[in-house]
Amino acid sequence: MSAVLVIGGAGYIGAHTCKALSEAGHQPVVFDNLSSGFEDAVRWGPLVLGDIREPSALRAAILDHAVTAIVHFASLIEVGRSMTQPDIFYDVNVVGTLNLLNALRGTAVTRLVFSSSAAVYGQSGASPLELLSESLPKEPSSPYGDTKLTCERMIAGYCRAYGLSSVALRYFNAAGADASGIIGEAHDPETHLIPLAIGAALGTRKPLTVFGADFATPDGSCLRDYIHVNDLATAHIAALRLDMRQGGFEAVNVGVGEGRSVFEVISAVERVTGRPVPYQVGERRGGDPASLVANPALAHALLGWKAQHSALGQITRDAAAWHMAPAYGADPGIRSPP
Repeated sequence: MSAVLVIGGAGYIGAHTCKALSEAGHQPVVFDNLSSGFEDAVRWGPLVLGDIREPSALRAAILDHAVTAIVHFASLIEVGRSMTQPDIFYDVNVVGTLNLLNALRGTAVTRLVFSSSAAVYGQSGASPLELLSESLPKEPSSPYGDTKLTCERMIAGYCRAYGLSSVALRYFNAAGADASGIIGEAHDPETHLIPLAIGAALGTRKPLTVFGADFATPDGSCLRDYIHVNDLATAHIAALRLDMRQGGFEAVNVGVGEGRSVFEVISAVERVTGRPVPYQVGERRGGDPASLVANPALAHALLGWKAQHSALGQITRDAAAWHMAPAYGADPGIRSPP
């Protein structure tokens, strides 16, 4: 059984990936400062408390647990916040990743899987509805996207210089929850559409705000590629198993290849909850492209991976089940409706 250090493994995608790692025969070791993750989500291996901005703590975790591979999730993720506080995004996301790259030098680690983002593309498609392939120009429209692209470039440079191999998975929109109900999506603050829409429908959150209904899309709202978090978790297993040359680096889209609009998501949530989603239309947010939809052909060909659970109905059903009875991370005072 190989030990895999999962940095940020107490968070949403990290916890689901730890479960997938364990089921695939690996030993996940979670490294997390619990600033946005939850100790209750750490169920498949030990928790090492530490911050990615602490190089000595990172190196100690790698050596103490005989780690041979790393999955790196730890970052700040809110696009809107990155527009107003870019300094902390560069500190956590870029400096933190640089610390990790320096900490793993001279250790037994040979593979790094990096949590990247579709935000590296910005609005670089030839048309608003174009599927985004890895060969497109990288023109991030937010500091968040720029931090992810900067990290990819740093990692590729370290691979060439020091013999590491790495896969950067460019996530589209992770959503849903594990059907077991023991882990799910919990953020504070919550900024993701599906949990906000579910909360609005259940009356546990305020009415939803649709940020812009005048985009060049079929119904005027943003199009996004929603991928079930369990499908995303299995992509990390495939990336760990990929046969790569020493020094190799690959950046791969992880998505479904189908865009669903904000209004389509609202309708799906209404179907699974049996309740209307109260909402209002607000102004566009800075840094929001009209469409972010993956061309997942490279993931299919290179990783042998395809989404299996990412129909919008399944995503919203699993998410609603979690939010009606969360195991951790519920807002204070929120209770499930009868």
